[in-house]
Amino acid sequence: MVSSDTLFGIFLSIQTGVGFLGNGLLFTIYMYTFLILPRQKKPADGILAHLTLANALTLIFRWMPNIIFSFGIRPALGDIGCKTVLYVQRVTRSIPLNITSLQSTFQAVTMAPRNYKWAWLKKKIPTLIQPSLVLFWVINMVLYSDVIVNIVARGNVTDATCAYYTHFCKVMSCLHQVGVTILSTIFIQDLFFLFLMAWNSVYMMTVLSRHHKPAKLVRSRTSSSRSSPEHKATHVILILVCCFISFYWTNSFLTACSELGNRRSWQLHNVNTVISSCYPTICPFVLIKNEHRISRMNFI
Repeated sequence: MVSSDTLFGIFLSIQTGVGFLGNGLLFTIYMYTFLILPRQKKPADGILAHLTLANALTLIFRWMPNIIFSFGIRPALGDIGCKTVLYVQRVTRSIPLNITSLQSTFQAVTMAPRNYKWAWLKKKIPTLIQPSLVLFWVINMVLYSDVIVNIVARGNVTDATCAYYTHFCKVMSCLHQVGVTILSTIFIQDLFFLFLMAWNSVYMMTVLSRHHKPAKLVRSRTSSSRSSPEHKATHVILILVCCFISFYWTNSFLTACSELGNRRSWQLHNVNTVISSCYPTICPFVLIKNEHRISRMNFI
């Protein structure tokens, strides 16, 4: 009889594989457009390329250890392997949040009317995209640099005090003040970008509602039912923001329940794992729906 852990491993393998293929396809399209077809490049392609790369790294480095553990495999990663896997996990944790917030900001500025106070940003924001993306990666790489020092393989340390255990590694957490400072910084950063996404979403929905009636009148006169590419892109960004916020808060709630409980529930941990992997899995297919360049390319 197949155990529940094996079934969970199979399900998570399918989910991870589907998400990785979707993100890999989109990343290939953006790289192909950037290198081979630069005339078809869009300003937002750089943002989405980084988002799909971060999603793919998240699916591989964050969920592959859970899949391996579900099938009863206990590989010896060693200190270097543990440091590499957990460091990439932590860095790629915040990158989708930063990039989704940047994409919502870019779309909100693009939609702003010419007489609005953001109008001056329309010409400058394309030049600010790449520096912002590099800054996000650098900030997160520095913020989680303590992982390189505090991570060791579980089999290399016999002392069970002052540590947090993962499946294969051990996170030394004796320095309480340092840990609280880092966690507080991460929490403040997450709240800031979540607030920015929510504010941009409200603004975009307001703009769409204002232009809905005039656009409906124009479409009725021209006998065309197609919405503008700008509105389609805005709808996609709103869907991504809503998905990210809902999955983020669900994941945070389940993590709090798991950590504050008297006993660690692996069933709750498995459910939380599936919830937290939903965004990097769904994200590429939401973007693919609005990506018309796929049918024009013959490199697949």
